[in-house]
Amino acid sequence: MRGVGQSPTVLKKEREGDFFMSKYVAEPFRIKMVEPIKMTTGEERLMKIKEADFNLFNLASEDVYIDLLTDSGTGAMSQEQWSAMFLGDEAYAGGRSYRKLIEAGRDVFNYDYIQPVHQGRAGEKILMPLLLKEGKFAVSNMHFDTTRAHVILAGGRPIDNVVPEGKLPNVRSKFKGNMDVERLEELIEEKGDKIGVIIQTITNNSAGGQPVSMKNMAEVYNIAKKYNIPLCIDAARFAENAFFIKRDEEGYRNTSIRDIVKEMFSYGDMFTMSAKKDFNVNMGGMLAIKDDKANSDLVQNIKASCINFEGFYTYGGLSGRELEAMSVGIYQGMEDSYLTYRIGQMEYLAARLDAAGVVYQSPVGGHGVYIDAKAMFPHIPYYEFPAQVLAIELYKEAGIRSCDIGSYMIGNDPDTNEQIESEFEFTRLAVPRQVYTQAHFDVMADALIAIKERASTIERGYKITWQPPILRHFQAKLDKI
Repeated sequence: MRGVGQSPTVLKKEREGDFFMSKYVAEPFRIKMVEPIKMTTGEERLMKIKEADFNLFNLASEDVYIDLLTDSGTGAMSQEQWSAMFLGDEAYAGGRSYRKLIEAGRDVFNYDYIQPVHQGRAGEKILMPLLLKEGKFAVSNMHFDTTRAHVILAGGRPIDNVVPEGKLPNVRSKFKGNMDVERLEELIEEKGDKIGVIIQTITNNSAGGQPVSMKNMAEVYNIAKKYNIPLCIDAARFAENAFFIKRDEEGYRNTSIRDIVKEMFSYGDMFTMSAKKDFNVNMGGMLAIKDDKANSDLVQNIKASCINFEGFYTYGGLSGRELEAMSVGIYQGMEDSYLTYRIGQMEYLAARLDAAGVVYQSPVGGHGVYIDAKAMFPHIPYYEFPAQVLAIELYKEAGIRSCDIGSYMIGNDPDTNEQIESEFEFTRLAVPRQVYTQAHFDVMADALIAIKERASTIERGYKITWQPPILRHFQAKLDKI
């Protein structure tokens, strides 16, 4: 085991029986523009987090040194995307930029109807009330926060159904984001026609950015067909999921990412997508239906809801400039060199944490590293929010903003209003695309190692002093216990 001061490039890490060099993957791009970021002192950060009521969403961005709150819309766009924005057709209806995006979407995903929306949750807001109502259930490999909220707002109830190994951070296993297929059939037999939709989230965000195998997607889709239940793909990180299938699933090593993506989407009836992830744009999303003729009423209802909530359906709440950037990003996000670098960043940070004994959801996922805060603070109970404790400590230690993916985020039971105990207590370090360098990743690792060394001195967690009724983690106010 090396010390923090040793070169990270000499570290070796064991992964499924093989040793490999955990060397930082060089960026497949040059940097043309930089944004200065402010350095703060520990005293300043302590004052700022208190002023923010210990909610990292309340911090001003200029008071954050490394921002890992989300990878959604925070990446650096390419020169081709910036150039395309000058071609934006800002027509209210039937714009050229809209048609360009639809052609690209049909080419990549092979779905008939594609509806642009301003981001993924807009697609959920439109779709979920058309599939769910009071008394209905949505079964997912795991719902993320906005998906869970829109299921509940539509009157339904979410059921998470990830494979058992997905709940064990220390267990190294491929495709820990998979749906538990056996349990899925049991749920369908138990609930009958009360299941309104099955949702496959790729990659599985709440389970640590873990991928879903092609085999699992096919199995779940066949079950959905057997019981005539619509299957919706939550597709925000589809390209990263395809990369894991190519690298780790038997039979796909020599298959292109494009072909893997097309097969993945064949195992769904519809999808919602935040394009702010794998399209690497600052704003945008999609809602799509595979067979528009068989679902003509659904498509008409989607158009009507889009006009009410987002704007006319040929722009979906987006400017022509943003539609153009999406049309370029849809292809660039699937490039092999980019995806190798992207996942390589996560592997590099994970290797440093392995050497220091910091526990995370392993193997590392696609868009971030999920630190096991329960392992870091075993003495802090779930109702004192250990993942939020670690997120706050990271900011105090090094000005790093991260996010709780645990009991604080999951919130209260919508029927009993009691605090739910999450399957995980993760602190998510979600890495923006093409933004941070190796030196920044070393700052992340050093900060986590320092916190681990003093973890036993942090005796208590936080209590909520005010919260909204849903999606509380965005706005809640907390105080130290």
